[in-house]
Amino acid sequence: MTFTQARQLMLAALIAAVLAYVGSRLAYGGLPRLPALAGATLLVIAVVDVLLAVALRPRIRRKPGTEPVDALPAARAVALAKASSMAGSIMGGVWIGLLGHLLPLQDTMQAARDDMTAAVIGLISALALVAAGLWLEHCLRNPDDPEEPYDDED
Repeated sequence: MTFTQARQLMLAALIAAVLAYVGSRLAYGGLPRLPALAGATLLVIAVVDVLLAVALRPRIRRKPGTEPVDALPAARAVALAKASSMAGSIMGGVWIGLLGHLLPLQDTMQAARDDMTAAVIGLISALALVAAGLWLEHCLRNPDDPEEPYDDED
């Protein structure tokens, strides 16, 4: 399994942004108002990723007094990390696409002004999920891996 690359996340976000922008241009008038905390659910997953990283990092680094991580839970955590960063990237793109449609409308439509709050909260939550997923993935790197220099100061 390879490490998540920034270009993969950027491409996913770009595709999602274009699709969301086009979709909102076509169907925005028929959509219900967005709840202000619609995107905040991504923060819950980001918190789980951070807590998992904090719990697993010393065990991966083989700190004294910690138990080594078994291979299967470590693999599951890596899968969660990769999925989190990709999901955050895609959802970030969706919120950016929606914001691209709403920004020009906010002066003329109250609904657009109201939905801006949800879109901004969603974008911030998506960025937090990307960051948490990437950090979890970083924390799960094998310190013996010759491909990546290991810095004990992390």
